[in-house]
Amino acid sequence: MISGVSVNTYYQGQTAARCSSTTQEAEGERLAAALREQKEERPNLSEMMKEAREQAAEREKILKLPKNSARYGDAPMMAYAKLARARSLGDVDAASGYARRQIARLRAAKRSDGENADRIQAAINQLQKAVNRAGRKKRELTQEKTSAAKQVRLEKEKRLREAKRQRHELRRRQAQRVIRESGYLREAEIDNRIQNQLAASKLELRNQMQELTTSTQVSLETAIQGYTASVGEAAVSTPEVSVQA
Repeated sequence: MISGVSVNTYYQGQTAARCSSTTQEAEGERLAAALREQKEERPNLSEMMKEAREQAAEREKILKLPKNSARYGDAPMMAYAKLARARSLGDVDAASGYARRQIARLRAAKRSDGENADRIQAAINQLQKAVNRAGRKKRELTQEKTSAAKQVRLEKEKRLREAKRQRHELRRRQAQRVIRESGYLREAEIDNRIQNQLAASKLELRNQMQELTTSTQVSLETAIQGYTASVGEAAVSTPEVSVQA
């Protein structure tokens, strides 16, 4: 026989469970709505990648230079533009090969252009980073290809929830890579501006030192000439002294 207290306790527990379930469902709906809103506000991945490739192509077009150009800082930006546009392992290898060739060219230029040695070394350092980052991108593209193949396999096996999770993870990693590669370009541009400012400051300081040295030499020569002239005049105007008794 079930007592009245037990029955009441049972129904109270059921009511509490239903309330808890309703609260969880409401919380889940609010969370889903927030995620949908955030997704709508966030730029589409394909749009981000398209914009990054267009910006890289524009930079590459602007930075096409004659072979004998002395604008050393443009080579790293060109390398990063090629790396950002790379969509396959072959494209990444081409970008890395370009960076390696520019390193060899700049090392030769450094031996013949000692005046800009610091400027050239800064460009070499950026190009070496581009080579290392190209290696990282090759690993990431390989992982993304594996993830895409896994997603297809899961969809064929009707494991749709896992396939959806795999697709979201792949897009997240691709978005992070696009953002990071855009950062590489900005880093190279900022370093290029800094190096240009340093070079301009060094040139201005050198010019000021030359002007100071020239003016000092002129002042010294003028002082010597003035002193010599005054001594000559004093010698001419000195009266002769008779030594005869």
